[in-house]
Amino acid sequence: MKKLTHTITALMLVLAGCVGAQDKTMEPMNFYDLTVTDIYGEEMKMEQFKGKYVLLVNVASKCGFTKQYAPLQELAEKYPDQLVVIGFPSNQFMKQEPGTEAEIVEFCEKNYGVTFPMTSKIDVKGKDQHPVYQWLTNKELNGVSSETVGWNFNKFLVSPEGKWLAYFGSRTDPMDSDITSLIK
Repeated sequence: MKKLTHTITALMLVLAGCVGAQDKTMEPMNFYDLTVTDIYGEEMKMEQFKGKYVLLVNVASKCGFTKQYAPLQELAEKYPDQLVVIGFPSNQFMKQEPGTEAEIVEFCEKNYGVTFPMTSKIDVKGKDQHPVYQWLTNKELNGVSSETVGWNFNKFLVSPEGKWLAYFGSRTDPMDSDITSLIK
């Protein structure tokens, strides 16, 4: 029995060493290394936005917050030299973005005059979460904060240096001073 106890103890120490090795904090990733496919099927590299704030928003056309497209466009027009707004269509919340990319573009242009960049439809949570949203929601990757995308029109602000700055929920209007005060 004593030999079995020593064996179990030794095995526990070995396993603890393995677990400890896995628990080490990861080095944060660089936001500018990330890419996504835009709504027209072309690669969009985040590095093209160096030197500007980037507001990343998961969007949907059939949501109670869809009207936020208008203030998102207003924000993009108010700060054209300092800010880029990027819409990330997602159908993960009550299937409120069922359209194709072409239908999304038509809807946004016709109803809200959207000219800011949009991506192809992505997953913003779950097992197929897009790498951009992995970075936005995971402190180990962004070096600042872990957040959960709980609904459409959650907003993340990234600094001109590619640093995670802030998270805003669906209820925060894009023109709210909580957001605009951070854009310098």
